[in-house]
Amino acid sequence: MLIGAHALVFSGSFEQAGLTKAIEKTKQAGFDLIEIPLMDPYHFDRMLAARLLKDNDLAVSASLGLSAGTDLTSDDPSVVAAGERLLEECIDIVHAMGGSNLCGVIYSAMKKYMAPATLAGRASSAQALSRLASRAEDLGIRLSLEVVNRYETNVMNTGRQALEFLDQVGHTNVSVHLDTYHMNIEESDQYTPVLDVGDRLGYVHIGESHRGYLGSGTVDFGSFFRGLARNGYDGPVVFESFSSAVVNEDLSRMLGIWRNLWDDSDDLAAHANQFIRGQLRAVESIGLH
Repeated sequence: MLIGAHALVFSGSFEQAGLTKAIEKTKQAGFDLIEIPLMDPYHFDRMLAARLLKDNDLAVSASLGLSAGTDLTSDDPSVVAAGERLLEECIDIVHAMGGSNLCGVIYSAMKKYMAPATLAGRASSAQALSRLASRAEDLGIRLSLEVVNRYETNVMNTGRQALEFLDQVGHTNVSVHLDTYHMNIEESDQYTPVLDVGDRLGYVHIGESHRGYLGSGTVDFGSFFRGLARNGYDGPVVFESFSSAVVNEDLSRMLGIWRNLWDDSDDLAAHANQFIRGQLRAVESIGLH
C-alpha cells in the first residue's frame, strides 16, 4: 500500500519551483507517493516531473476535475471531444511520469449542476471513458472515478451510484475513488460504502470534514480504515487538505476554500503521514485479538 499526499498541500502552482518544492516536501514528510493535480496539462513539464520523482524515489498519481468546456456529459459533441483529448493528454503525462493512476472528477465537469444528469449525458460520459480506459490500460494506467458531493457533480455522489456508473462504462480498468471528506457529506457512514464498493475500489482520499488537520473534525476515520482492512484494500491512500494560504486562486474559488485552516505545510503533512499509518496499524492489530 502506498501512502501519499496531494501536491496542493505544499504548492499552489506547478512550474519548476512549485513542482520541485511539492515533490521534495512530500518525500521529506515521509510519504511514498505524490498526487499531482493536472490543472494545465498542455503546459505541464512531464519530463521535469519524471526526473524529480526519480531523484526523490517517489511514486506518482495524477488528478483533475473537468470543466464546462471539457464536460463528458455535455450534449455538445465538440465539448465531449475536447474532454477526451484532454484526458488522453493526462494519460500520456501519467505514463511519462511513471505513474499508474489517473483519478478525480474525470467523468463530468467539477461544478454545481442545476439539474440532474440526463440519460444521454451519462451515456456520453460512459462511452468516452470506456474508450479512454482501453488507451490507459495499454499503458498500464488505471482510471479511478472520484465520488464527490452534490455541489461538485450530478453524476454520482455515493459509492453505490459509482458502481452503477461503472457498470455502464463496462471496462475493468475503471475503478471507484472514495474520499472521506465527500463521504462525510453524502454517505450514511464511513464503513458500509467501502464494503459495498469492495474490490472495485481503486483509489482513496483521506480528508477531514473541514479539510484541515486529520482528527480535528467529524470524519469517523476508525470505521473507514476498518472497512479498508475488511476488504483487503491495497491501493493508494492519499492525504488531501486545502488552505487558502497555499491553494491557487482559481481552485480556491472552485472548492470554496475561503479560510486558512493551516499555514504550516510541513507540520500538517508530517501529522497526516503519522495519522494514516497509525490508523492502518491499529486496524492491522485487530487480527491479533
